[in-house]
Amino acid sequence: MTLTDTAAVPVERAASARTVLMCRPDHFTVSYRINPWMHPANPTDTSLAVQQWETLRSAYVDLGFDVQLVDPIAGLPDMVYAANGGFVLDGIAYGARFTHPERAPEGPAYMDWFERAGYAVHVPEEINEGEGDFLLAGEVILAGSGFRSSTASQAELARVFGREVVGLELVNPSYYHLDTALAVLDPEPAPGAEPTIAYLPSAFSEASQGVLRERFPNAIIVTEADAAVLGLNCFSDGRTVVVASRALGYARQLRERGYETIDVDLSELLLGGGGVKCCTLELRR
Repeated sequence: MTLTDTAAVPVERAASARTVLMCRPDHFTVSYRINPWMHPANPTDTSLAVQQWETLRSAYVDLGFDVQLVDPIAGLPDMVYAANGGFVLDGIAYGARFTHPERAPEGPAYMDWFERAGYAVHVPEEINEGEGDFLLAGEVILAGSGFRSSTASQAELARVFGREVVGLELVNPSYYHLDTALAVLDPEPAPGAEPTIAYLPSAFSEASQGVLRERFPNAIIVTEADAAVLGLNCFSDGRTVVVASRALGYARQLRERGYETIDVDLSELLLGGGGVKCCTLELRR
């Protein structure tokens, strides 16, 4: 049996309790352009964005997630993409410091929420966009750079959390955050077990592709077509993966590995360059 055949054998998956932070898109629109997905001249439908977001929130509630909410702020249309608001681990909230001035006020807004919720807040010195570029994979933090979060933020992240940080360079502007090009599917792998990830190789530099092949030899390799609808911008509790409805091939790959899938349509929020994971910030005590 080849390695590929071994990787495709499904195993029994176990769900773990998840606590997440979300922000209702009451003020969503596309009024500026800071990524290739955004086209301010094209119309957006805020009410549809809210309906689609509510479907996602309901899916999380049905899965038993503890869904916390941060109040949206007028004039901050991208605040719905809660994942960018920080990175929370071990009861510490490492705040965001955004690249673009249009989103800069979101950083303090999320840090205020973290403080009120009882987290120890670390105000960042370096440019970073939170869990958009930082993903926990077992005991290791995978950290993206190239478009938004600076490489200097990786050293700051390591100091704050005392964890190994593995830098990954993004090279395709359509996948400007790590969570658009890579998904961690096992939030709490068994001790000593390799967490399962999925990723799009072409989103990364050759050197970073080598790192991913070495560390995650059994990863799910996603097609360009499924990545292009932000299929990798999904969220998993270890058993069930909430995924973009148009990422049909990727959903099939997930089921072949023993995951259950729930598909959601966030097509309106995709106009701002975000999907399931962008709307979801994990809170870890």
